Amino acid sequence: MHSWTDTLRFAFQPVVNLRTGAVAALEILARPETGDILAEARRDPELDGNLAVLAFRAATRKETLLPLHLNVFAATLADLGGLAPLHDAVRAAGRMPWEVSLDVVPPYTHVPQRALLEAVTGLREQGFRISADGIGDGDVPLRLLTDLSPDLVKLDASLLARPAAVRAMRTLCEQLGALVAVEGVETELQCAAALTAGAQLAQGQLFAPPARIPAAEVYVPPSTPGAPAVPRHGPSVREFVRPAAVLPVTASAGQVRALLTGSPDVSGVLLVDQSGTPVRSVHRSRFLLSMSARYGHALYADRPAFKLGDAPRTVGVDATAWEVLDVVAIGGRDRTSDDVAVVDGRGRCVGVVRLADLVRALAETRVEEAAGLNPLTRLPGSDAITSEVDRRIADGRAFALSWLDIDHFKQVNDGSGFAAGDELIRSVGRALQQTVAEHARVGHIGGDDFLVLAEEEALDPLVTAVLDAPWSAGGRTVTLSVATIVCVPGSVSDHRQAAARLAPLKKTAKALSGTSWVLGRAGLPGLEIRRGSCAAQTQAECAAVKPLR
Repeated sequence: MHSWTDTLRFAFQPVVNLRTGAVAALEILARPETGDILAEARRDPELDGNLAVLAFRAATRKETLLPLHLNVFAATLADLGGLAPLHDAVRAAGRMPWEVSLDVVPPYTHVPQRALLEAVTGLREQGFRISADGIGDGDVPLRLLTDLSPDLVKLDASLLARPAAVRAMRTLCEQLGALVAVEGVETELQCAAALTAGAQLAQGQLFAPPARIPAAEVYVPPSTPGAPAVPRHGPSVREFVRPAAVLPVTASAGQVRALLTGSPDVSGVLLVDQSGTPVRSVHRSRFLLSMSARYGHALYADRPAFKLGDAPRTVGVDATAWEVLDVVAIGGRDRTSDDVAVVDGRGRCVGVVRLADLVRALAETRVEEAAGLNPLTRLPGSDAITSEVDRRIADGRAFALSWLDIDHFKQVNDGSGFAAGDELIRSVGRALQQTVAEHARVGHIGGDDFLVLAEEEALDPLVTAVLDAPWSAGGRTVTLSVATIVCVPGSVSDHRQAAARLAPLKKTAKALSGTSWVLGRAGLPGLEIRRGSCAAQTQAECAAVKPLR
């Protein structure tokens, strides 16, 4: 070995879960006292592989139970065809390969892509997780990134200045089944931007600087109103995953006791088989109660901990928080505080979620949703709809945005009273809500105005059901007007542009007599009158309309 190993040290930097504020993993960084070891490792694949082994051993000496991130150059994996010494070191330390993520580091230029992909496939078969590092500041081709199909994508903080790019990467990662992390976060503004863009993890000086001793606590700024809106089906379980305390299924009760007494923040231990699949769940309080009972230590210490555990409760990484609550609800009340194991597509444990984290987040979600509801109809306001419009634009999805209102509503109020007007608005809101399918959203943006966001193919049955209903207030017949703008990818840049395209369509719809519906397409001239006819006093306006062919 080179002489630099005598003075080589390693520092630990936490990877933080932005939703829970918990430390999700530790990245181990080489810190030589002299020389530039990383420059040497970039030129010498064998040296780089040895660095990964030394970094892992440095972490095991700290007796940390957290998942680990080890850096390795892409060229190293392509040249060596894998990291056999690292696999041996992990097994020798009693850890599981799936507790280790290999951060594949640029450069990728001149790296044989087929050799790299074959090496990554081999590492995955051994159980290691793969992280693509330096995205946004490196040279990884987008096609290669998708071929790597990493478990985690680490973005450089400089990319936060381009939120559309981060959102696009989040969309890609959702397709790949990967999480998004942001590296180099130094300010609270960057942290807020990472949250708004949809990142689940982050690391940087703001949370905790690299240190010789793994950080026990990290600083996470409080959530801000700019945080991304939570989907109606509930937040993803990925946002709440904590590292799991795991031991082999063959572990004795004495080994479990030593782990729990040495780690007071661990609420339970998962016993896993050789592939990393949870087999039994050991709850902290119930286990220690059994061990502390009279003759408990004598009875159980040398026996398999398996006998003191329960069948694990598991959910997939794609589950929602509400689905986790469904899992918790099944079974006896004595297990409501048990951790729920989160498993990947192969059934391997990727962490645990705690009921307290879920309940707190869902309660906050309900409060935020309630604050944004219109008090008359209990429908969300414009912010919820426009945020969803921006998400669809960022995702490259087509959509139809419709603006519906009640014709001559002031006359309804003046002639029948505000109570009749309010009841009419509530009735229209209920009809819209009952008609929309799962992929459509309704918002009440004030007064008698409603927004509907849907797929184009859902428009006809939705609008027909509402427009064909007989509407009246105080014995007075009432008609409705609808304007729709259909937006395909690239036709509008954000919700403001969509709203600007929609406004003249609404003006045209209001100029028609009776129930009306006007549809236009962003970026194309003309419009289509689907309902309504021109009144005598608006012939000039109707003549100016260019129907769609």
